[in-house]
Amino acid sequence: MNNRINGRIYWSRCSGSLGSIHLAATEAGLVFAGSLNGAYQELEAWIEGRFRGYTAVRDDSKLQPYTDELEGFFQGGRRTFTLPLELPGTPFQKDVWDALRCIPYGETRSYTDIASLLGKPSSVRAVAAAIGANPALIFVPCHRVIGKNGSLTGYRGGLRMKEELIRHELTQTALERSLERHV
Repeated sequence: MNNRINGRIYWSRCSGSLGSIHLAATEAGLVFAGSLNGAYQELEAWIEGRFRGYTAVRDDSKLQPYTDELEGFFQGGRRTFTLPLELPGTPFQKDVWDALRCIPYGETRSYTDIASLLGKPSSVRAVAAAIGANPALIFVPCHRVIGKNGSLTGYRGGLRMKEELIRHELTQTALERSLERHV
């Protein structure tokens, strides 16, 4: 948790083909990406819980680079995100989130896969908890993590959002492969 007083969190709302998302950042980087079509109260509660004493300031221009990357993702042209993140979390959570960012676009991994990748195969529940605490949906692609049996499992943005994001990536990947076969 960040206890500094009088800081600012800049926020904006990005709209894309899948819906709209609240984004928030400090001067150091993105700290939050909300659920599809989530209410402002989702962002407000998150700030209160993790950046108590900070002031939320709407600044669409400051968040424009993140909005541009997210729109590129929604339009199918962006596979990775390159802008800085400042994700508040424990060292273990940050390790998990880094591992999620290594899952290739259009692919999925299980919680067990992530735990094994981290060299902690018995920490599946802790991995799941860290994934559930991911503050930057899509930018840290926790939607790419599914159950060991292939089922969709919990997601802060809701299972419908998770399914939409996986479907979006699979559709874009299939389109690319189809185009490659015809060139």
